Amino acid sequence: MFKESKKKLSTPATDTLLANGTSFEGTIEAEANIRIDGHFQGDIYSTRTVVIGESAVVRSDIIARDVILAGKVFGSITAEGRLTITPTGELYGNTATPTLVISEGGVLNGTSQMNQTMDAESPAAIDKSEDENQSSFSQDIEDSQASLQPEAG
Repeated sequence: MFKESKKKLSTPATDTLLANGTSFEGTIEAEANIRIDGHFQGDIYSTRTVVIGESAVVRSDIIARDVILAGKVFGSITAEGRLTITPTGELYGNTATPTLVISEGGVLNGTSQMNQTMDAESPAAIDKSEDENQSSFSQDIEDSQASLQPEAG
């Protein structure tokens, strides 16, 4: 009666494809979406989205806006936007990204660093805020100690 609906991960249109059964070694630099379903060794740079398909085995450092990982990557991934590791995705290396999504079954065997976004507070603003909090805290302590002192009579 009711059909079971599975939420599908929408993938961007593929501009560059390395198909299943294909091996390539070298460097890919693109201002387009890239999808790899075969074997790749080298570095990948894209200003758009990189999709590593379920059948892909990639030995690479990847730098892209977004990365969707459904296959295996041996190397580091730096995503300016989001790294999504699907239930079949496996990353054996480090990642740096502001947004990291790992689905149940996905593998991250390495370290992750959650980068600050561009609009985050500067270190100077954070230091100033901490100084203000410290001053406020010190004043609170002085006030509480004064209230505990017996009045002179």
